[in-house]
Amino acid sequence: MDGSMRAVEHTPMIDLPDARVAVCGDWHGNTCWLRSLAPAIRNMSPDITTILQVGDWWMDLGFSDRVFKDAGIERVLVTLGNHEPWPHINPVLDAYPGEAVRVSERTWLLPRPYRLLIGGRQILSMGGATSVDRAWRKAGTEWWPDEAITERHVESALAGGPADVMIAHETPAATPVRAVRELLRTNPFGFPAEALVESAASRARITRVWDAVRPDLLLHGHMHVPGGGTTTDGRRVISLGQDEQRGHLAFLDLATLTIETPSLREIRDASARGDHTRHLGWG
Repeated sequence: MDGSMRAVEHTPMIDLPDARVAVCGDWHGNTCWLRSLAPAIRNMSPDITTILQVGDWWMDLGFSDRVFKDAGIERVLVTLGNHEPWPHINPVLDAYPGEAVRVSERTWLLPRPYRLLIGGRQILSMGGATSVDRAWRKAGTEWWPDEAITERHVESALAGGPADVMIAHETPAATPVRAVRELLRTNPFGFPAEALVESAASRARITRVWDAVRPDLLLHGHMHVPGGGTTTDGRRVISLGQDEQRGHLAFLDLATLTIETPSLREIRDASARGDHTRHLGWG
């Protein structure tokens, strides 16, 4: 991505009538995956015109606009992650504090935090996370401190009150998702101790927001382990898989807050052949 990102449109409030939306995990700028994913969404759920993307987006805007236009996707609302082109994003968002900014024909970047309405449901977008792999990335070109969730972000999110759904990049600390708990317990990639401490602090900030706004449903990316779980008080958490991973795509019904999660095979078949079947996944 070059430095040509600019604001095409901006708004303090997004209010959409959509009954259902697609929610997608990390994309990591993977254009090959997007070429399969977009037509699969169209063929499985032609009523869906909005995607909520949970961060580590970093997508080629010209390419994604063409793919989404062909698939009938009208808008992609991005909850930013940690691996993002922050030097290009910050000037655009800073020019319109607290507002969502459309940076291409189809793509909107959401500030941290941001509240929107879809299908009458209040949705809290809470972007950002800490990179546990930053020791292996070059500061200023592959990693920037702007990724972090700050106390200011937390306080702003808390001031908005309750929400029905929370879209985050980071996972809450007390997650009911077993696969995420196991990943955090075992640290299979051997991330440095200092990075793990900072990551835990990031999760604690998300947890403060999650516990205060008490959404019925939280969806996040970042961990690259798909799964779902429910807390003892009935709050559901879904960890979405990354690009080309199972559990990457979820269809969210705003009336019931139920989730459908097509398998990878269903996504690929739908992309290639127009298969309209869907698989009921985590509720």
